[in-house]
Amino acid sequence: MKKTTPRVKGVLLDLDGTIVDSKGAYLEAARSAYHAFGLKVHNRKVALEIPRRLEQQQTLDNIVGTDVTSFLEVYLKRFYAVTFEKTKPFPNMEKALMDLSQKAKLALITMRFVPKSTIVAELKHFGLAKYFDCVVTALDTPNPKPSPEALVKAAVFLNAKSCDCLVVGDSVTDVRAGKAAGIMTVGVLSGLFSREELVCENPDLILDSAVELPRYVEA
Repeated sequence: MKKTTPRVKGVLLDLDGTIVDSKGAYLEAARSAYHAFGLKVHNRKVALEIPRRLEQQQTLDNIVGTDVTSFLEVYLKRFYAVTFEKTKPFPNMEKALMDLSQKAKLALITMRFVPKSTIVAELKHFGLAKYFDCVVTALDTPNPKPSPEALVKAAVFLNAKSCDCLVVGDSVTDVRAGKAAGIMTVGVLSGLFSREELVCENPDLILDSAVELPRYVEA
């Protein structure tokens, strides 16, 4: 892995598992959805497998135990309802974003199907909104990651070429989207995907957390 990245004009950061720890919200959403259908969550691993599969657009048939569409309606409604309460920035994230924002423009890209204003409100709640020049949600582009559309849209907003940007995320789809867009990729181990899974996608860099990123980005 490279020890540093070239000077970049834009850093495109994923939200869940990268900027904020969302596992509490995932677990609460799973508990509520299983309970709504008279089922029990088998264990934490199964509960966290749901967002992993949603991220990769994979089937939930063998872990939900009921109609998937109905389950997801309850699951997602509950997830979005508890994000303010059940998600929180990773430790030292504000300092990291402040340092990064002095080196490049920052954009936040999320696969949440919510209006941009909802994400901005959450970022303000955490004291992080001021560091981002751009927010792109799943409602802003027809095709979600691993399509490069959201990343390209963010780069254009930042007035930067894709090749002058860096995408940071915890999932294999973040890396795939970055590569499809011709953007440098950094995988972080703070989310739902393992080092082995990220290594298979061959990102330019793998870090334990996005908090470490400022020292790898040149000013």
